Amino acid sequence: MFRRYRFPFAAWVMALCMPAGAQAPQELFDAHLHYNDEAVTTYPVAEALRLFRANGVTAILATSRPNDGTRALVDAAREVPAAAPRVVPFIRPYRTHADRQTWFSNPEIYALIETELARGIGYRGIGEFHVFGAADAGTAQVRKIVALAVARDLWLHAHCDEAALEALFAHDPKVKVIWAHSGFSTPPEAIAGYLARHPTLIGELSYRYDITQDGSLTPAWRSLFARFPDRFVIGSDTWVNQRWAQYGEIMAWYRGWLAQLPGDTARRIAFSNASALFAGAPGR
Repeated sequence: MFRRYRFPFAAWVMALCMPAGAQAPQELFDAHLHYNDEAVTTYPVAEALRLFRANGVTAILATSRPNDGTRALVDAAREVPAAAPRVVPFIRPYRTHADRQTWFSNPEIYALIETELARGIGYRGIGEFHVFGAADAGTAQVRKIVALAVARDLWLHAHCDEAALEALFAHDPKVKVIWAHSGFSTPPEAIAGYLARHPTLIGELSYRYDITQDGSLTPAWRSLFARFPDRFVIGSDTWVNQRWAQYGEIMAWYRGWLAQLPGDTARRIAFSNASALFAGAPGR
């Protein structure tokens, strides 16, 4: 699926376009963060923590390829809690880039998930993983992972198309899914239908630059947020180092359009929704 590499110019000016007297949310929960092996070298833990503090990010949903980076962030939050965000760790079913293409049919990945769970560090979900189409989402491996998630009360963080999303819920309608990018290109009207049909579905908003037009919230997205204020979370999606370099711009973009929403809705999307999903998770 196509992913834009360049951050839109509008993000640079979004924070300057807030309505007079608007209050930007003071606290952000980054619910789609990757601390992959290539980031660890360029952005060591101390620098990552500095970026979070500088941008008012007080909680993160952490994943990494391999899972070492996630564990490093968990350790940092335990060792220096005053300098770190609350870390909600997810197991990423990728050891290398190649696993992205095969994880859904590779039984070794299920063993990887079991090994990570046995570490006892408080994992709350599995993902982000990529799966497209009903066939790939319908494998015995995916069905087994969905069953595990339901049995262990784990979330799935799925970067998937509509067909794969429906396949996940067909395995078990009780499964809890964070939909990465809210489908990436799925129109707001269609997203509303999926949220209405699946009460355990949460939309994540990274890369959804269609939320705004010329710096302003579009009517369709404004209506969607008004109808489902408790069903969306934000994220940076630092899948490549360029996204780490743009971290401040990404968070400024969120703050810009969140400031155009009613205060309670903005606070929910910025922080409270994600915080409520993981109440009781380790960390602050």
